[in-house]
Amino acid sequence: MKKIRIALTMGDPAGIGPEIAVKAAANTELCCLADIILYGCPDIINEATKRFAPHARLEIKETCDLHFKDVTIAETNAVCGLAAHEAVIVATRDALAGEVDAIVTAPMNKASVNSAGIPFTGHTELIAELCRCDNFAMMQSDGDLRVAFVTTHIPLSEVASSITQQRIIEVAHLLEKAVKAEGIKKPKLAAAAINPHAGENGYMGTRDEEVVKPTLEILRNKGMLIDGPFPPDTLFIESTRTQYDGILSMYHDQGHIPFKMLAFDRGVNSTLGLPIIRTSVDHGTAFEIAWKGVADTGSLYAAVKLAITRAKNRIK
Repeated sequence: MKKIRIALTMGDPAGIGPEIAVKAAANTELCCLADIILYGCPDIINEATKRFAPHARLEIKETCDLHFKDVTIAETNAVCGLAAHEAVIVATRDALAGEVDAIVTAPMNKASVNSAGIPFTGHTELIAELCRCDNFAMMQSDGDLRVAFVTTHIPLSEVASSITQQRIIEVAHLLEKAVKAEGIKKPKLAAAAINPHAGENGYMGTRDEEVVKPTLEILRNKGMLIDGPFPPDTLFIESTRTQYDGILSMYHDQGHIPFKMLAFDRGVNSTLGLPIIRTSVDHGTAFEIAWKGVADTGSLYAAVKLAITRAKNRIK
């Protein structure tokens, strides 16, 4: 079998992305598993290598020509946002062309990208657009804990109306497929409710009664093992969550907050439904510790390992 090739984007140059990216690309264990190519600005990556992986000889795919002297560390900057954005675009296109087997993304700063005049809500939506993919979803994972999201980067005021029967069915199937890809033949899933106490039979909101419950019944009738909807405040306690292979979260913070409480330094963000493999760290640019040599690499290492595993399974 050929050696897996991973495209690893540098992230926002003003944040911790370059530091953790060069550390991952220089990590002996990861390098034994795959060839890791760093996508970004050579001058930024070389500066990070000099500081944080001085003995490494890393492969770089140039996607922009921003120089380190032009970066103001730990500040929102349109130039940095543009550079990070371009690295993701090039990596995605290379993955679609088959030049790499998967992409792994270091954190970007949404404000920096938007200040460059580029409407940007997140990696998930950008990469899905580049792949011309309409049916996709975000999933966070840490071992047996997997959380997929029916809605993601939209205002809370729009959540209820965006949770439709069609969308729940789409994401539930994507989650089931992702769990099966990890070797679990009959995944057991759980779905969160939208409202407190799962709506208390309509007394705390009717959306669970009108949409969520009937949709889950449709899925069960088609053979999916999915329970719920569960009150969101009890679904993530250990005695409940450990009974399931995947959890369906209805909106961003409903799933992100408990997941990050449980697995902040190990969590991996994946995009389900794409024609390519994409994983990412489950944290932001951490400006407050940027370029100080103290950033935790756990989430990125886990993201690289998961990308390699999925790439190998796809090649088989």
